[in-house]
Order: sequence, then structure tokens, then C-alpha cells
Amino acid sequence: MYSIPTPMRRRQDERLNRFDDIAERFPGAGTLVKGIQIIEILDQIGRPATSAELLAQTGLPKATLYRLIGALTAFGYIRHDPRLKTYALGHRLIELAGKSMASFDLRTAAETEVLRLSKELNETVSLAVLEGERTIYVDVRRPSNPLAIGVEIGRELPALESASGHAILSAQPPHRVNGIIGALPAEEQSALLADFAIARARGYSIANSRTLEGVVVIAVPVNGPPGMGHGAIVVTALASRLSYERRHVIGRDLMEAARRVMGNIGSAPVSITANPRRTAHVEEGLECLAATGAIVGEGPVWDAREGVLHWVDVAAPAFHVYDPRRGENRMSQAPYIVSAVLPAEGGGMLALTQNGLERYDPVTQALETIHNPEAHLPSNRFNDAKTDPQGRVWSGSMSLDASMPSGSLYRFDRPGEARAVDGGFQVSNGLDWSPDGRTFYFTDTALGIVFAYDYEAAGGTLSNRRSFLTFDPAEGKPDGLCTDSEGNLWIAIWDGWRVACYGPDGRLKREIDMPVPRPTSCCFGGDDMKRLFITSASIRLPASVLDEAPLSGALFAIDVDVPGKPATEARA
Repeated sequence: MYSIPTPMRRRQDERLNRFDDIAERFPGAGTLVKGIQIIEILDQIGRPATSAELLAQTGLPKATLYRLIGALTAFGYIRHDPRLKTYALGHRLIELAGKSMASFDLRTAAETEVLRLSKELNETVSLAVLEGERTIYVDVRRPSNPLAIGVEIGRELPALESASGHAILSAQPPHRVNGIIGALPAEEQSALLADFAIARARGYSIANSRTLEGVVVIAVPVNGPPGMGHGAIVVTALASRLSYERRHVIGRDLMEAARRVMGNIGSAPVSITANPRRTAHVEEGLECLAATGAIVGEGPVWDAREGVLHWVDVAAPAFHVYDPRRGENRMSQAPYIVSAVLPAEGGGMLALTQNGLERYDPVTQALETIHNPEAHLPSNRFNDAKTDPQGRVWSGSMSLDASMPSGSLYRFDRPGEARAVDGGFQVSNGLDWSPDGRTFYFTDTALGIVFAYDYEAAGGTLSNRRSFLTFDPAEGKPDGLCTDSEGNLWIAIWDGWRVACYGPDGRLKREIDMPVPRPTSCCFGGDDMKRLFITSASIRLPASVLDEAPLSGALFAIDVDVPGKPATEARA
């Protein structure tokens, strides 16, 4: 007799229990439920089955089974082979499935992109939609490539157990996500929320398949307007065929496809297009120190105690340490989003992460949460951070996908105590103080504005907010920044292919042309503090741009004439 494998047996037992529950809830529907049970068991077995097998799996009396089989065969839901004396799923199910799939408007809207991607990538590309707490594959395009992974239309998986489900849920509002994960243990909830946060921050998810060994799944959410539903464009491929870099390139290609789909159906598209390169010139003396391909390199800070540069990758979470004496960059993965790391008193380190302010041990890579002033805002994260001359940590928050003005600027007077000093920011970013300590600078990248405040050092109070610099988006947007000892602002220009230096009066003094479109931040370091370190990002750049800028995500440095200010150790 055919033996059902253990995982399949477990799923079947769950379905049988569901059949009993439904029959009890709807008196008079028992016969209908038994007929549907036969169809489900044939689906689980996956091949033509004998009546003896159906008797064993359903537990029905023989006479009842044969009556039900006869009726289902007459309607075409079951196909009977009298020669082999077996039963299989019938043609009527195929007809109904086709009509059902066609009813998904999101499927129709995404069909062209799914087909195009499958041909271009030469991998299996699908569209999955969210139905309740499960994902259903409603369109699958498998190329002629013999190594392409087979995925069946109609395949159904729990949303929490699939990469496609994670991609879809990452774009859902917190109350929707909480309704699905609320019954899970706290540790599992935290792990899932960390995965969702990473996917939301970079725009796509990458995970190993939970059902197919050696298979990687890359997915990007596609959200239609009200009534059209939520889905994901999914690439399923052998992990051995896709390098680490290739997986992220595909993720960005999927984002561009999702942008087109959402634009066509009137949903808010997410632009991933960088501005054209202004010039082929690259600043003389600019060095690429580490071609790491970081997704979002950020938060460089010089640690004079060890003579090393600390920096992070936000979206492929990792801590980086560059040692100029050895000319090497060390990387250690982080368990969740990390946006900044800061030297602290007593030789320690602090980090701004998805969980707020944490203590960080660079030897063991252990993180210990100190205080999260935005624990009530799971769709937010912290971004850039610095320590003021008095040892207080300052950091701005922002929404995970940079879509809402939900960010605030925080001052941590002590590690366990934070105060929001300003708010309403969309992409909180670069911050620093003038050398005399009387002016504080803070950036909202989405607005393209560097703000200036009057700063009172003793109490850390801000007043008189004003626009110090405003950027035309066509020229790029201000990202991370630092000030030098003469009060000049050095600003990384996102999508601007450059770092620009402005005087205290706001006049442009110098531009450093970069070979990458998205420099993200900069800081001074080295023995004489005249070395400008620059981080960069490769996030959301399509393959066409990466061909022109293959060093995107690298760490750079250049020597300058005016020294910077040493970083203050944070109060521990």
C-alpha cells in the first residue's frame, strides 16, 4: 500500500481534523465535506490511487466511498481508469482552476513582468498572492532551462513559512502582521519582525526555501489598490546558480518590475532609478579601500583608541571594521538591522539597531538592548547617529521603507534615557556640530534639506530650526555628513555621484567626484584626522547602473587639507 511521507502525513492529519471541524460547524454539509476530502487526498497522494488506498486514507465505509466517487466522476472532478482501477483528479478541476486564477486581477496586472523576468533571468518566476494567512502561487513561468525549479500553479503555503509570504507581510501594516504572528512565542515573533524589517528596508527578501533543499527564493511585494489584494513577484532558483551579489541584483530587478506593475494599476510606485552620472571624472587621490558590495554602507566612525574605522551595512546587517595598518576589512553579520556604531567610555561600543540603543561587543558580536524609545513604532528604525562633545548620543529615526514622515530626532542624555527633541522627519540622516559647539546640523534626505539649529551645549537644547542647504533632486539628495575643524560641512550626495564640501556660510567649496551614484556618509580619521572615509550603497540599483558603477557599496577614502574633529566617546 502507498505510504504517505511524514510531512505529508502531518499536513493530511491537519486537513482531516479541519474536515471534521467544518462538518460539525455546518450541520447537513457532511456529505459535501466527505466528497471534498476525497479530492484533497488525491491531491496529497499526487498520483492515481486505488479504491483501497482511498478507503484507508478516508476511513469511510466502502459503500459511502463508492457512491461519492461515482458522483464526483460523473461531474468530472475525478477521473476513473477502469483498466488500472485507479482514480485521479479530473478535467473539471483544471477548468475551474483556470477560471479561478484569471479572477486574480493582480495576476493579470503582473503577467507581462513575470513572463519577461523569466525569459531574461532564465529562472522560474512566479506571482504569489496572500489569501488569509496563506500564500497561493497564481502564475508560474518556468523557462526552458533544465535546471529551473518547478513550481506548481495553485501551490499553497503558510505565509510565515515561505519567502514569498515574508515579502508580502513585510509591506503590511503592523496590525495586520501582529494579527498573524500574535499567537507565536515572543522569540519567534522577534525573529520574524527582524526578517520583515530587513526586507522592508531594502525592498525585497532573500531566503533559503523551507521545502526544497538547496533552493533560494527572492521575492518583492506587489500591492494593488484596495480590492486588488497583496502579492509578491518571486524568483525560485538553485542556490548554487546565484552568487551573493547576483541575488541582490535580482532583488533590485524585481523591485523595478514591481514598480512598473504598481504604476500600471495606480498603486504608489517605488522609484529605484539613480540620477545619470554627471561626469566620467573620478577625483584624483580617491582610493577604494574595500570593495565589499554593501547594500547600505553607513555610519563610519574613526576609533582613535584602536586606530580603526567602524562602519555598518544596514540592509544586509553587518558590522565592519577597516584596519588601515593591515589594509583589511573585517565583517561580522548582525542578527537584525544595525544603523550606527559608536565608541563608548571604558573601551566599549554602543550601537543603534532595530531595537534602539544597544551595547555592542565587537569581539563576541553580542548585542544587549539598553533602551528603545520607539518600541511602540515597529515600522520605524533608527538611522544615522553621533555623539556630541558632552558624550550624549544623538540619533534620528525613520520609517523602514522611508515612506512616511514618522521620524524623530532623539537625544540620549544617558544610555537608558532618551528625549525626542524634534519630529516629522521622513528620512532622518546626517548630523554633526560646528567646531564652536553653537550650531547643530541635521538632514532629512527625503526633503533634500540640511537643517541648522542653534545649539546650547550644557543642556543639549535646540532652537531656531532653519534650512541651511536645499538640494534639487535632479542633482542628488543630502545623506550622511560631518564637519571639519574649520566648520566646513562634508556631505555625501545620494544619487549625486559625489561628496560635496560647503563652508559655514553655505557656499560650495569643493566636490569629490565618485565612481558610485550613492555615497551614503563620511567621517574624518587617521593619525592626523585628515583622511576622509566615505561609505556607499548598492541598494535598489538595477543591473544597468551596477554595470556602470560596479564599486557601489564599497568603502573609499581620500586625503584632505583641513583635519576633522575626533569623535567623542559616548557615555556608557
